[in-house]
Amino acid sequence: MGMFQRLSMDDATIKTIDWGMTPDLSFGTFESWGGRERVRNNSERIVYFFIDNWGKEPKLCLMERGVKYAKVLAEISAPPEMVKECVRQQGSSSQFEKSYAINAIIKEWLLANVVEAEGDALVTPVSFMGAVEEMGVLPLKGVQTVKEEQCVLPPPPAIINDDQIQPLIQKWNFFDSALNPEGNFSNSLVDNGDGATVYDERTGLSWQCTGLDIASIRTMQRNIEELNRKGFAGFHDWRMPTMEEAMSLMEPSMNGKGLYLNSCFSKDQPFIFVAAKRKPGGYWFVDYKQGRAFWSSGTIPGAFGRLCRKA
Repeated sequence: MGMFQRLSMDDATIKTIDWGMTPDLSFGTFESWGGRERVRNNSERIVYFFIDNWGKEPKLCLMERGVKYAKVLAEISAPPEMVKECVRQQGSSSQFEKSYAINAIIKEWLLANVVEAEGDALVTPVSFMGAVEEMGVLPLKGVQTVKEEQCVLPPPPAIINDDQIQPLIQKWNFFDSALNPEGNFSNSLVDNGDGATVYDERTGLSWQCTGLDIASIRTMQRNIEELNRKGFAGFHDWRMPTMEEAMSLMEPSMNGKGLYLNSCFSKDQPFIFVAAKRKPGGYWFVDYKQGRAFWSSGTIPGAFGRLCRKA
């Protein structure tokens, strides 16, 4: 099986291909309680095929999934019209739902041309695809003047109710694709010169250019403590941003990485925790891929981290 050899997948992993798994079902299985079949072993992995329709053209991909773990292993060079037809069969969908299950025709094609084939010409491992991520160029700190009037974002509220989120976003003119699509909060980002952080001269915040990998809220808190113990970028007071702070980074147009962010930030943290809970339950997040604030279950919330500190 050429594909699996190229991806360094062993027999045990090959047996975990789940032809019935879909992007929707994977949330119930790996992210929330009450799914069709809750997996509670953090080390358990399955792989499945799905269609990624977030870009200009839909792509057939192979995904590896676990509890609070998701990694696209490879892109499959399937006939474009076959993939597009599968997307058309989905009918109308929300702008926030662009990952689809494969159909019977694609499954049959995969079995014949990829899974049971000897060669691997149709398989491109994601880990081998990209060059070094382009992080853009910012002026060095102290070189440019602040373009907009400086502002002090408020301290974090412990709770944000559903009826408070839109007024909060509109008050600061933050862009949100659903709640304030005309918003545009202007930053004044500069390079701190350490290769790891940037500074917003308008808000007085330093930010990680990259961030922390996806984790549960409890694991994320432990990871932040460990990062501060080690003194990331020479400081020990890094923290989750407030809702206002995280939304202040939101750009009104998508960058070349497919995120509503300045390109100085890594694409590897598409949605992040913020330091706010929701009443009556749940946690708030900011999603830079979909350009919005949203909430999710408070039982076992999982997200990436992009930390900030008051400089």
